[in-house]
Amino acid sequence: MSSTEIVADRTFQACGVVEPLLVVSRTAGDPDGALVAQLRRGDAGAVEALVGAYGDRVYRLAIRITGNASDAEEVVQDALWTVVRKIDTFREAAAFGSWVYRITANAAYQKLRRRRSQRHEVSWDDLGPAFDDTGQPAEVAVDWSKRLTDPALEAELKSVLLGAIDELPSDHRTAFLLHDVEGLSNPEIAETLDLKLGTIKSRVHRARLFLRRRLADYVGVCLEGARS
Repeated sequence: MSSTEIVADRTFQACGVVEPLLVVSRTAGDPDGALVAQLRRGDAGAVEALVGAYGDRVYRLAIRITGNASDAEEVVQDALWTVVRKIDTFREAAAFGSWVYRITANAAYQKLRRRRSQRHEVSWDDLGPAFDDTGQPAEVAVDWSKRLTDPALEAELKSVLLGAIDELPSDHRTAFLLHDVEGLSNPEIAETLDLKLGTIKSRVHRARLFLRRRLADYVGVCLEGARS
């Protein structure tokens, strides 16, 4: 299964009723302690160890944010080099992985800003209100997934979903991918992106609503066509 198919499968579940898969490993203790020590000492194999531990994950995040393999490769190089250069600024109280993700996200944002005019992204207003006046979700997603019986239609929906994700504003797309694809919690994402917890919750919710509407619209057209 390709990385694109993996993204589609996990985000497809996230936009339906099924809970997103937790794909970020959680192990007891500090699995990155030895790596951090290597980097701080400047050991000969430290950079190679960093690439081995985080190269794939950093690239996965970078390409999902930028949507471009060439840009993602540059982001990976910039991000990992920044980790090496700034390792002495890393605080032990924080999670090393979150720190690496924050650096990667920032590098990806900078790359996006340089070519934002070339991308088509929906506006913030197009995502719809996240919460009503009482603080409750303004829109409840409809579970249309049980209406799907055609595997071919499900495959088409995953393709539609990937296209819709690419249209999301970069900040909403990043929050959604970190939460529903990478499996990070809202507090972890807030720490990673250095944003308020409420901001992350709002962005994830808005992104989900937009994606669900896109999928629901597509399903409606397909079902209407099948009845005609």
